[in-house]
Amino acid sequence: MKKNITVLGSTGSIGVQSLDVAEKAGFGVTAVTANNNVEKIEAQIRKFRPKAAALSDEAAAKELKLRVADTATEVYSGPEGVCECAAMEGADTVIDAIVGLAGLKPALSAVNAGKDLALANKEAIVAGGPLVLDAVKRAGVKLLPVDSEHSAIFQCLQASPPNKALKKIILTASGGPFFGRTREELRHVKAADALKHPTWAMGAKITIDSASMFNKGLELIEAHFLFGAAPESIDIVVHRESIIHSLIEFDDNSVLAQLGVSDMRIPIQYALTYPERYPSPVRELDLAAIGNLTFYKPDYETFDCLGICREAVTLGGLFPAAVNSANEEANRLFREDRIGFLQLGELIRTAFDITPQKADFTLNDIFALDTAARARVREAARQL
Repeated sequence: MKKNITVLGSTGSIGVQSLDVAEKAGFGVTAVTANNNVEKIEAQIRKFRPKAAALSDEAAAKELKLRVADTATEVYSGPEGVCECAAMEGADTVIDAIVGLAGLKPALSAVNAGKDLALANKEAIVAGGPLVLDAVKRAGVKLLPVDSEHSAIFQCLQASPPNKALKKIILTASGGPFFGRTREELRHVKAADALKHPTWAMGAKITIDSASMFNKGLELIEAHFLFGAAPESIDIVVHRESIIHSLIEFDDNSVLAQLGVSDMRIPIQYALTYPERYPSPVRELDLAAIGNLTFYKPDYETFDCLGICREAVTLGGLFPAAVNSANEEANRLFREDRIGFLQLGELIRTAFDITPQKADFTLNDIFALDTAARARVREAARQL
């Protein structure tokens, strides 16, 4: 039977690569969504002929509707329209590649509609982990990781014994563009410097998160929820070559790793074809050509966002959601050159002050805290 997918965030890096994988695998495309990139999503509509499309920006959606009036694709608008596409009948798997907390409601819409969820949006599971996991369990669907690190862990776990015997998860990090720098050397760097990632081509927000290593902190929280691992059993190691995408260690100290070239189409395809493996859309790994693989301990003092995320997941409750929202606001301010690089961690930490201690929380709690955390960051930034 032909598989059909929906791609949320289809005009971003992961979304574009997801459609490339779908085309090569012969999958159909039920729906595509984006924020406001009219030209790019129009081209996707004309190429893949989805049943529906949505732009969260309502003015952009209105323009798109006029531009594709000659097609059979129905155009939806606003965040609600994105959620409608996420739940659209006809798709087997929904890829959530939306950036930021905006990906949480569509993820829940997809799961509640009985779709398998291929999750590239780490913020959804970071902020709403228990809610997403409960929804997945109730719906009886699959939650499939798309991040290269979590896909690597997921793949390694296929070799896990029946009793699991999992001792440790080891997340690899590229180290970003500022690897080896001191805090003093980072005092005056700008967003343009932080956007020069050495390995991966990603959107601006994620690239800045990689530079601050907040992205790796998010992945630590994500691994905690996805694999039920205690925060203290999740290690991070800097691996500059980005060939080993992550590792797991068993009770007998045996370590398994997943390796591959630095191309997101590998984990995207595995999420879409699991448990099967299709021929690769990318070149094969040539270890002899690479020559050396290197590993370093992360610098928690210089890249303080790592410690902030570890503290948040240890505290639990709404704290992961709080630091996620605070980072989204601080990241934006840095990209606009309104704060310095070293002030990212300082501003994110202010979210701890306004986070309520709640073991159980609702979607409304998350979005109320999102508003409060962003406001707290803006207030703190004005006082710098």
